[in-house]
This record gives sequence, structure tokens and C-alpha cells, in this order.
Amino acid sequence: MRNPLIISILLAVVVVFPATAQVTFIIDNLPAVTPPQDNLFIAGDFTGWDPGSAAYMMHKNDQNKWEITIGQQATGTVIHFKFTRGSWETVEKGANGEEISDRSFTFGNGETIHVDILNWADNGGGANSTAAENVSVLEENFFMPQLNRSRRVWIYLPPDYESSGSDYPVLYMHDGQNLFDALTSFAGEWEVDEALNLLSLQGYKVPIVVGVDNGGTFRIDEYTPWVNQQYGGGDGELYIRFIVETLKPFIDEHFRTLTDRDNTALMGSSLGGLISHYGVLRHQDVFSKAGIFSPSYWFSDSVWSFTRQTGRQQEMRLYQLCGTLEGGNTVSDMLRMNDTLLAAGFQQTEIQNKVVTGGQHNEALWRSEFIEAYLWLFGNYAAAVPVIPDKSTVLCFPNPVEHELSFQGLPVSMVDSIDIFDVTGQRVKTIYTLTDNKAVVKDLKPGVYIVRILKGGLCLEGKFIKK
Repeated sequence: MRNPLIISILLAVVVVFPATAQVTFIIDNLPAVTPPQDNLFIAGDFTGWDPGSAAYMMHKNDQNKWEITIGQQATGTVIHFKFTRGSWETVEKGANGEEISDRSFTFGNGETIHVDILNWADNGGGANSTAAENVSVLEENFFMPQLNRSRRVWIYLPPDYESSGSDYPVLYMHDGQNLFDALTSFAGEWEVDEALNLLSLQGYKVPIVVGVDNGGTFRIDEYTPWVNQQYGGGDGELYIRFIVETLKPFIDEHFRTLTDRDNTALMGSSLGGLISHYGVLRHQDVFSKAGIFSPSYWFSDSVWSFTRQTGRQQEMRLYQLCGTLEGGNTVSDMLRMNDTLLAAGFQQTEIQNKVVTGGQHNEALWRSEFIEAYLWLFGNYAAAVPVIPDKSTVLCFPNPVEHELSFQGLPVSMVDSIDIFDVTGQRVKTIYTLTDNKAVVKDLKPGVYIVRILKGGLCLEGKFIKK
């Protein structure tokens, strides 16, 4: 006769100790340009995306092929990863040097996976940079006294910087190696330089962008203001103080910048989104806006109490973004943060939330949404009305606009006409009558437009962005 107690104990053991599995990855084929002296590594979410962790360096097997075994993972666990030669500058790429998506694997029954690596980011040491000419490395080893370490810092200068004599806003961004150059990125670049250069050609005004490389193994520490018992962290305030106390004064001294808070912003993704959220709220006297992409609000519950206790001290613009396929509670956490910000005194007009259907936690999402985020954050500057000789200007609002455009301080109910031109000078619309002092522009395509108002012998011009 079976003992029910023994059966119960055995069932309990099954519940308490779930099945685990392992996987072995074997590299069957490597690019011919692979330097024979280089080691290979696997880097993924299970390594903290460290591209050269000694614990995850591969080894040569009896067939002289690189392999590594990842074990002790619960059955059904999904990992994402790529192969490198020890840095993100040497991460694997597609056959033609193009970006490839993160590899993924679901643990099952002790499988062996054979892999072909098609190319390397540096083409085995001979790749070319994709950064635009107006991007440069400001300093390979910019000292961070708050953290007692150094970091590479990049700078993007607007296309007209050398000729205009103007001063510019500054956008400070994290994960600098992923912003401008595919050669230094590990999962594709944001193409910030290409995006802003395109906007400049279309008539928008663009800022200076300063990119700070992440610290590799220090990334979690520097991008998190609080400690997570599993992942560590907690040096985020020191990192933000580096930007506020050391980097920003250096940039303001050596470049033509608009130094006030209205013209200073932060932007980042994932943990970079978390530290952007923290930085813009913690130092509201320095920053007035932030792009908060795929924020890792999950890292610490302290983010909620910090937001409530800090509250709204000055006017702000906060752009939150995430995708539906990022996993976890990314979408619900972002919307919860919206409500927390409102409860802390912020206005809904100061917060923009966008959820991208199908969006994943990667550079492809952040790259595709950068322009829209920039135009929302810097809209008044991006479409600023220039001084036009022999013409008076009129202020258009809201700017950017979606449906109806108004004109501040001008009774235009009896105007002769309102002409709207695109940036090439082509007239796209003429309006002869207004309703409640508003012009309907919802039929226009997104872009920059010039509006010309004729009233008697008076000519007024302004500029606006159509969302």
C-alpha cells in the first residue's frame, strides 16, 4: 500500500525544485578576417551585457571550434545574446556589416546549438566608422572625479555650428558608443547624427549633443541611484553629478551653448532612461526636459517614493516611450509613472507617453522614435522663428501643432490671406477665413512650415512644426 505522506513529499519536491537545463553553443564558422589571436565571448542579458566577461569567455574544443556551455537555467527560460571578440567594437554583425537582432534561446533539454558568425563590427580590424563628419570624440579618457574613473565622451555639433555664430541647446545622452557609430555599438546605433542632420536639411534647428559612453561593468552602478539586492548599483547620483558639476561646465566653457535649464536636457534608454528620469527630477535647476526611453523602473521601488517626494519644482517636459514587446511590466510601469508624476504636481501637458505596438527593447525602437521625441521636447527651439529683414514676426501656437494653429497677440479675423509654405518655399495652403482666430492645419503632412499673414499693407511671418 502506498504511503500518502511519501507521495505528498515527492510532489512537493517537484514543485520546490523545478527542472533545470543547459545549452552548449559551438561556433562552426567564423569570418575569414577573424584575428587568430583573439578570444571569443558570449554577451547577453544573463551577463549584464558585458562584452568581455572572463566568466563567459569561450574555449576551443577537441575539434578546434569555439564553444561554451550555459547551464543551470530553469526550463523555459529565454536568454538574449550576441558573440563578441571582447568589446562592443568587435561584436558580430551581418554578412555585409549590417546590424543583426539579438540572438535568443529557450532552455529545454540540454541542446547543442551550432552557430555561424558572418562578420564583425570592425571587419576583423578593418571596418570604417559610420559617424557623420560633424561628430567627433571629444576626449577618449575624460576624467570623472566623482567616480574616480575616465570615460570616452562624444560631441555632435549642428551642421551650421562653424558658420552661424549662434548659441545652441545641449542634449546630454547616455550609452554614447551606441549613438553615432555602428562601429562602436553593440546592438546597432541610434543614428542620432543622421537624424539631426536630416532635420537640419528640412529646416529644423538642432542642438549640440554630448554622448557619454557607458562604463561596461560599471554601467549598472552608474545608471542606478539605488541598490538592487540582486544586481547591485547605487552610484547614479555620482554619475549625474559628473554631468552637472564637471561635464556641463566644460562643454559650456569650450562651446557656444545656451547654458540655462530651458536649453539643457537628458536622454537615454533602459537603465539610461532610469537615470534620465532621476537626473531631470533631482536637478530641476539644471535640466528642463528628458527623453525617457524604455525606462527600467523595475530596478528599485525607490523610484516611486523619490518621484513623489521630489515633486514638480519647475516647468518640465518629459517624453516617456516603450514598446509592447519589451517584456516584464515596462508598459504598465511607464503608465504608472505618468500617474505618479501627476500626483507629484506635474501637468499632463508636461508629459508625453508613447507605447509603440511591436516595439522591442533595442536600438531599433529607440532609433525610430528619436526624431519624434526630439521635436516634442525641443519643439519651440526646433521651429524657432528667425529674424526676417523687413518683416514682422508672429508667434504660432501650439508649436508643434496637430490640428488648429493660433497666432499670439494678433487679431487676424479680418486678414486678407494666410499662406503656408513648406521648407522648399512651395505654397501648400492658402487660408482666407479663420474661425475663433484659428487656422486648420490638420491636413498638412508632418514637417516645418512658414506661415505668411497679409493684413492691409502689413506682412507677418512665423514658423511652426506640424506633428
